[in-house]
Amino acid sequence: MSTSQNIASKLQELLAQGFENEVIEFKEAKNGYDFNKIGKYFSALSNEANLNGKSVAWLVFGIKDNDKSFVDTKFRTNLADLHSLKPEIANHTTNRITFREIHVVNNVKGRVLLFEIPAAPQGLPIAFKGHYYGRDGEELQPLNLEELERIRRQVTSDDWSIGTLGTATLADLSKEAIEKARQSYKTKNPKLAAEIDSWSDKIFLNKAKVTIQGKITRTAILLLGKPESEHFLNPATSKITWILKDRDNLEKDYEHFSCPLILSTEKVYAKIRNLKYRYIPDGTLFPEEVDQYDPYIIREALNNCIAHQDYTLGGRITVVENEEGKLFFSNVGEFIPKNVEEVVISDAPEPKYRNRFLADAMVNLNMIDTIGSGIKKMFMIQKRKYFPLPDYDTSNNKVKVTITGKVVDINYARKLATVSDLSLTDIISLDKVSKGKSLSAVEIRELKKKGLIEGRKPNFHIGASVARVTGEKGDYIKQRGIDDEYCQKIILDYLKQFGQGKRTDFENILMVKLPDVLDEAQKQNKVKNFLQKLRKQGKITLNENRVWVLDES
Repeated sequence: MSTSQNIASKLQELLAQGFENEVIEFKEAKNGYDFNKIGKYFSALSNEANLNGKSVAWLVFGIKDNDKSFVDTKFRTNLADLHSLKPEIANHTTNRITFREIHVVNNVKGRVLLFEIPAAPQGLPIAFKGHYYGRDGEELQPLNLEELERIRRQVTSDDWSIGTLGTATLADLSKEAIEKARQSYKTKNPKLAAEIDSWSDKIFLNKAKVTIQGKITRTAILLLGKPESEHFLNPATSKITWILKDRDNLEKDYEHFSCPLILSTEKVYAKIRNLKYRYIPDGTLFPEEVDQYDPYIIREALNNCIAHQDYTLGGRITVVENEEGKLFFSNVGEFIPKNVEEVVISDAPEPKYRNRFLADAMVNLNMIDTIGSGIKKMFMIQKRKYFPLPDYDTSNNKVKVTITGKVVDINYARKLATVSDLSLTDIISLDKVSKGKSLSAVEIRELKKKGLIEGRKPNFHIGASVARVTGEKGDYIKQRGIDDEYCQKIILDYLKQFGQGKRTDFENILMVKLPDVLDEAQKQNKVKNFLQKLRKQGKITLNENRVWVLDES
């Protein structure tokens, strides 16, 4: 196929999409187009191609955006003039990056130009005249700070954990840690158990992908290094700090642990007080008895901190235990997946990892699950125990995971126990409701469609269908509150009986009847709205003494 045929096919492919997006822009440009706008679109489309994992983006002249009809653009009909646009744009862009090519399609319906825009190089956002641009759907706008930094960080996204340490040797690794690693590797590969015993330490560590051709990696020091070998990682650290706090959030005890982390994780685990938790399910006199914290969850959360820590930031991993039945695990570095829900529901490996070599080694040594499934398993364990789901806070360039070791909201627990057809997505959304967290528009729509919640944003409560199943009819009425018309009738009955009343009188009567999901200020505002509605209906009025009376006019 010729180049002209290829470009004509590309045009048909772009038109077939039927809409613009972050990497495609259609313009009529019937008689010309502003140079500065072309430059801004070049910057925006180049940056968006980078962020969306595309090699190129397209700016198309001669096509109407609304119906994709041809308009026969007359923009720079002279070829030399048209191609001079390349250096003109380059004079104002970062590193003089410009169009990869400008293609002309002389369609029978009219002339079309396809500007082929290269994606911004890794780590190098593209500016036009000193300003960075991006797209929000079809809208051209300044590139937001998060996207700008995301592109810039790409140059530092090399795998820190794979780096080899020239002066380190096998003598810098712990014999005890290597033996633990062998046992774990056998557990992972039982068919190779006899063969593994015959391997030298050097062969074993190469096969477990902890070292590279006998060279000691940062991963080897982290997982298997002697405590005194930590200096090889400077300025990074291999520290894990365990802290026990009392009910007043004051430290009662603490301890620091260093490499070899394959042994230190067991020591941290031993520090955590994993008490028995008892609760009596509905319909039985016999209590359920479970560990506050499932051992798998503790190990998975801790090992995830090790695998995903951004060691270049020099921070440490912390495990905080309190007397309220909660564990907090935290590591430094942004959460690379878009969000936790996506990781749990997709149950698939992420295409990108901060420490891929380290994560692979930890999988080989049976420290973490096959990459991608561990977080989902944590959610499912908590669900089976009717405990709140793991709570992820990914703000401030840190990942903090909260594990709750008890039933906090018995109504939420009953929902999980009795409504059998809940999907994991539903459970995650209901967990947010129980914790008072905001819901997305999609989550609200799905829960309401299934009758699981009622109310208005942000004050949602359990739906009538769930209340019926779980025996929470009284709680449901308290959450929903008394009907608005009934509340207004109470106001009218009060005035008929006593002749007049202040707003505080009506608040005293109605506040206890309004939904429990409303705070005091919201309830007061609702009473105020009742009064104004009755006034507009001509049923009540404020007299000269500023008290409410029936409107006799």
